[in-house]
Amino acid sequence: MKKIDRRIVIVAAFIFIVGLAYGLMEYLKALKDEPFRRPPVVAKRFVKAEEIKYKTVMAPVKAPGRVVSTAQVDIMAEASGKILVSQVPLKLGSEFLKGDILFTIYPDEAKLALQSRKSQYLNTIANLLPDIRIDYPEYESQFRNFFNTINVEKKLPKFPIVENEKLEIFLASKNVLSEYFEILKDELQLNRRTIYAPFNGTYSEVYLEAGAYTNAGGKVAHAIKTDILELEVPLDRFDAEWVKIGDKVIVHSDTRSLDWEGRVARKSQFVDPATQSQNIFIQVKNNKSKPLLAGEFLKATFPGHPVENVMEIPRNVVFNTNEVFIVNEGRLHKRQINIIKLNEKTLIFNGLEEGQMLVMQPLINVLEGTLVEIHNSDDQKQKPAKKKDNDVEGKS
Repeated sequence: MKKIDRRIVIVAAFIFIVGLAYGLMEYLKALKDEPFRRPPVVAKRFVKAEEIKYKTVMAPVKAPGRVVSTAQVDIMAEASGKILVSQVPLKLGSEFLKGDILFTIYPDEAKLALQSRKSQYLNTIANLLPDIRIDYPEYESQFRNFFNTINVEKKLPKFPIVENEKLEIFLASKNVLSEYFEILKDELQLNRRTIYAPFNGTYSEVYLEAGAYTNAGGKVAHAIKTDILELEVPLDRFDAEWVKIGDKVIVHSDTRSLDWEGRVARKSQFVDPATQSQNIFIQVKNNKSKPLLAGEFLKATFPGHPVENVMEIPRNVVFNTNEVFIVNEGRLHKRQINIIKLNEKTLIFNGLEEGQMLVMQPLINVLEGTLVEIHNSDDQKQKPAKKKDNDVEGKS
């Protein structure tokens, strides 16, 4: 029994000591003065903002495009034979001028055959002259002059005009007229063995070189015109409507820092189904001081067109495609805008009420409802300091 009482006394004493220590600690804590606490500071952000005011904005139209040739043709052989070397090398990139001989299909056999046919024709006319002199003396001088002017090395002269029906029948019976036109046909075929340049240009593709054999209708090379080029520029329908045929356009190269003056030559009457854009073709004259090359990409600047009741702002102000911040009662609020046109660095919009303060700078890690203060550059201009009264009295 005594042992049990002793344990109870020990437990009770321990609880009493702990309670007394806790009570003393709370008493001493109450006697200590609370430390001074500063009131929480509400952080403010300074932003640049501008009042929304709509007006008529001249919207410039800038778009990239690819240079293409105004004329592209396949150079084809109109006769069969061996391709001979000419004054223009039949090589990729070779340049030529309009009228230059591009190449010749071996002509010697066709030339000799034509000369032989002309000689036979001379013989036919010579056999007819005695009959014409007797039966049709009024035509003798014409046919004799015709006979004398025939040269196997040159083109046939013009056939005499015959208005006598009997003489026409006589000539037809001797195949004089049919043979005359057959020789003219052979002359054309001989001329077609020499291919001339249709314009100032260059070879963009070469399929057969000098020394190769080609058949009639064989494709020899592909040529493009280089003195007049076109810039093919795709524009969206909104901008394309303002572009007129004949408008002057500035064509610029960013890589070479050069400008050319062009003119709108035509507009496609259809849209690309993939991009929903309309192609505008700008004609540009090429020159040696600032050469243009087909295939390079340039930028075209079209005359601006007016857009009414809109405002122009930097593109980096907009986030999430079409959202902006406005300042209302000192806090940020999100608003959606109606984007009319996107330029290179700016955009044109409407859709917000005039008079609202639009944030004119990009904001990072900012939530809607953040407390802000408008702080534009105009507010930073210091007002002139007022003179002190003491300074005025000291000078009196």
